[in-house]
Amino acid sequence: MLSFLFRRLLATIPVLIMVAVVVFAILRASGGDPAVAMAGDAATPERIAQIRQAMGLDQPLVKQFFIWSGQLLQGNMGQSLMSGVPVAKLIGQRLEPSLSLAVLTLLFTLLVAIPLGVLAAWRRGKLLDRAVMGFSVLGFSVPVFVTGYVLIWCFAIKLGWFNVQGYTPLEKGLWPFLHRLILPALALSTVYVALIARITRTSVIEVMGEDFIRTARAKGLSETGVLLGHALRNAAVPIATVVGVGIALLISGVVVTESVFNIPGLGRLVVEAVLARDYPVIQGLTLFFAFVYVFINLLVDWAYTIFDPRIRY
Repeated sequence: MLSFLFRRLLATIPVLIMVAVVVFAILRASGGDPAVAMAGDAATPERIAQIRQAMGLDQPLVKQFFIWSGQLLQGNMGQSLMSGVPVAKLIGQRLEPSLSLAVLTLLFTLLVAIPLGVLAAWRRGKLLDRAVMGFSVLGFSVPVFVTGYVLIWCFAIKLGWFNVQGYTPLEKGLWPFLHRLILPALALSTVYVALIARITRTSVIEVMGEDFIRTARAKGLSETGVLLGHALRNAAVPIATVVGVGIALLISGVVVTESVFNIPGLGRLVVEAVLARDYPVIQGLTLFFAFVYVFINLLVDWAYTIFDPRIRY
């Protein structure tokens, strides 16, 4: 097992290198000049040239990339062009809100989606099954920002149950912390719940037709025991797969959700860095998100061996 994890960790290195190269090339090819943004509208060409030289933007692209890569290998992700703060420090400052939102969304999703999928498979073709499938289609069809604005209008503006926007750190109390995150987590989880509920239903239906399910029923096990002890356990591998794939939806959804609910997390930082053309921050955030996604998929691969001991690497 340790050798498997070590091999997978080594395999992430070329992935992260390719991400770094692609992001660097796209940012430079997209046009615009951060030196102009920093200098302001009234800046002279001489002042813009000075800023470009100070930031190293006057160097050839290849040299810029190798300078940045060398700093990255030393643990230095560079400094923000706009604020001068190290990128790693910016990520650390914004990590708590995004991590809190992602964890709460994931917990809510798993607690809702998997039971819905199992119940839909159990009541296949019945009203409950049709309702779950209808919700899945709706969840995929409605963008996250639309869901967020609807929740704000209904529960924050009309009913006054929640605050419209903002974030309260956990250190100020559990309820104020959760009170600010419930609506964003609900908005972000709609697509995720729809995805996992649908896959859970399909996987459980496939397993329910296997011989060992008929054997379990013949032995006198209750329907609950058959569903949870046998069907869901053997359907866990494809469910774990889609949970890992859904992390990509979660990462992209964080950017939109934090902008809608004015949460000062990594998603907002992405938007601010893109608007300011802050190359080091964009590159650092992209690499960070890529590492998180690869790490989650590594955990999913490891979980396969727990759910199905027949799987060996």
